[in-house]
Amino acid sequence: MKIRYIAYIAIALILGYLIFNKLHNAGKKDAAAQGGGGGAGGKGGKKGGPVPVNVQIVKDTVVNTAIDITGSIDPNEQVNLVAQTAGNITGIYFNEGSHVKKGQVLVKVYDQDLQATLKQTEYQIALAKENEYRNRVLLQKEAVSKQEYDTSLSSYNTLKAQADVVRAQISRTVVRAPFSGVIGLRNVSPGGYLSTQTSIATLVNTDPMKVTFNVPERYRPFIKAGTKITFNIASSRKNFSASVYAVDPAVDPATRTITVRARAANPNNEITAGGFAKINLVLEQSPRAIMVPTQCVVPDLKSSKVFIARNDTAYVRNVKTDNRTDTQIEITEGLKPGDSLIVSGIIQMRPKVPLKIIKVLH
Repeated sequence: MKIRYIAYIAIALILGYLIFNKLHNAGKKDAAAQGGGGGAGGKGGKKGGPVPVNVQIVKDTVVNTAIDITGSIDPNEQVNLVAQTAGNITGIYFNEGSHVKKGQVLVKVYDQDLQATLKQTEYQIALAKENEYRNRVLLQKEAVSKQEYDTSLSSYNTLKAQADVVRAQISRTVVRAPFSGVIGLRNVSPGGYLSTQTSIATLVNTDPMKVTFNVPERYRPFIKAGTKITFNIASSRKNFSASVYAVDPAVDPATRTITVRARAANPNNEITAGGFAKINLVLEQSPRAIMVPTQCVVPDLKSSKVFIARNDTAYVRNVKTDNRTDTQIEITEGLKPGDSLIVSGIIQMRPKVPLKIIKVLH
């Protein structure tokens, strides 16, 4: 009897559990159904509504086709100063790192022996001149022969030529600045012996500076005398400009490039010789180009496309592209000035999608 009651209680508990579980699951399904219906309704309302976008009015712009290359900076003139005559240095007349003018005396070499030779020759010239004059007067009186007069004239002219030679030798004992510029550190000292192989110092002219660079040969038609370039250097944040003045007529067979040289004004010595230049070279200018933000162009298998807004609706346009920059791309076909180009919400764009224009960019 006791076992029967236990069985009845167990059956009742199992039935109670099954009924409770069924009612609990039914409640969850109703709640899920209600929640899912609200979500579907919300998504459907969002999907069916207009997409907020910004548009840009397409217009023609001036586009420069340019390339970025590197080059080197050289002084306008540079020379290692050397003497033409060997000898002891009797004077140094410049300060290291100073500016010197063309023709300024920089170094003097011993020339006393040459000065003495010149003085001796000048005395002989004076005597020969008197002798020539005397014979010329006597020749007019037929007191001497023509041969005697010619001998005296030849002696006079020979001595003058000898004097010119000595003067030239003396002038070579003076080292002068061949052009105006800044002189570097000297390698000689007063009293030292200066040979014709010794470098006295380096003289450079830094205004203007020369910018030398190479460009691929296909760009040769775009470069000529007067072409402008801009460049910057590591030691300054400024952008400098230069003008091409020479183009090498031959193509380097190893690199297939041509060498170009430009001049850059350097009145304040901001550009340093031997530096490295990052050059922007404008090859051509297109006054009627359509440039659009890069993110507007959607690449396709065969072409590219953009979306335009018309009557608050999106329409697709197939386009052809050309030059690119970091942020823009040129459209050569498919757009015309005045079109309203969609520039935001591109990922949601489909043909005939309704739009809500938030902002119009010009």
